[in-house]
Amino acid sequence: MIRAGRRKYAQNSEELAAAMGLTIGTFRNKQPYADENFPPQISSDGARVKLWDSEQTAAHLAGRPVPELPHEDDEQDLLDRNEAAAELGVSPKTWDKNYKTHPQTAPHLTLVKGVEHCPRGIVHAFRTSKDTGGGPKGRPKGSGDMVPRDEISTRVGDLIDEDPAVTLATVQERIGLSYAAAARALPRLRGERIADLLQREPDLTPEEAATRLGYPTAVQRTALASAATELRARHVQPYLQRVADVLVGADLAEAQDVRVQRLEGDVLAVSVALSGSGAPALVWDERYGWRTAVSKRHPIGKETGTPPEGDGIRYLSEHQQPEPAELLAALTDRRHGSRHPKTVYPAGGTLRG
Repeated sequence: MIRAGRRKYAQNSEELAAAMGLTIGTFRNKQPYADENFPPQISSDGARVKLWDSEQTAAHLAGRPVPELPHEDDEQDLLDRNEAAAELGVSPKTWDKNYKTHPQTAPHLTLVKGVEHCPRGIVHAFRTSKDTGGGPKGRPKGSGDMVPRDEISTRVGDLIDEDPAVTLATVQERIGLSYAAAARALPRLRGERIADLLQREPDLTPEEAATRLGYPTAVQRTALASAATELRARHVQPYLQRVADVLVGADLAEAQDVRVQRLEGDVLAVSVALSGSGAPALVWDERYGWRTAVSKRHPIGKETGTPPEGDGIRYLSEHQQPEPAELLAALTDRRHGSRHPKTVYPAGGTLRG
């Protein structure tokens, strides 16, 4: 396993071979790690990818005393498939088939040197709910939530403020949310609070902010990822609002407050309703830039992972964030634009405000 806080020291065979001045072929043939004095692997017995702690191997190769790794288990220890399966008392194949894809575990899986790991705390939480017969509680699978959608953030936020370590099960039971709705709301709202604190105290690291807010280590990874998305959304929002205001000034839209939405995979997108144009709305997607939409009620449409195309959809610029004047010119002149995005930008990249 990778002990809590030591992910950055994980070292695979290629990296260790390079540190020893060996080709990977020679390394595998000679297996210098088989020496009884060599630091032990941190990967599980029988793991497909061998891993070591680079701080230990560097000390060994330099002839220095090898530092010991922590002995106490921690909720943020990262377990590979064999170790996670052992914690649950199942086979690795059963872990792969039934457990790692479960909504309680899947969002927390993380790759280290190409190897999938799960935090110990997540495995323990899943085992506890399984042992108690709890499992996901709240609304039955497939049923709706018991609170209006526009009240979910306030209600869940109140629970987080009351107890930063509030669990999914508690949110489901006290508010009456489905598991999926609770699993979406908790990390998003924790992320918003981390973003708030980072903006108030910019010298803090995200990890320090999460700890300051009292979030358990087992949920920090998803909360921190959500905070990063929230900060990107806040950074780009002034630009998007400026575009909307320019459209209002050109009598192509009514005054409106732009709200950045998160699509699947935390992709950022925005829709701007139009009133004086042939298109019912404009959509900005961080991957494809600005395009016209064919529906005013559902302008962004269903996320498919591919650029929307078809009649009425026109991509207005090859730039991710063109100047509002350029966008306005392209919107009002049908000779501009294309049926397909000329450039696809990676989701989660740096955005300018």
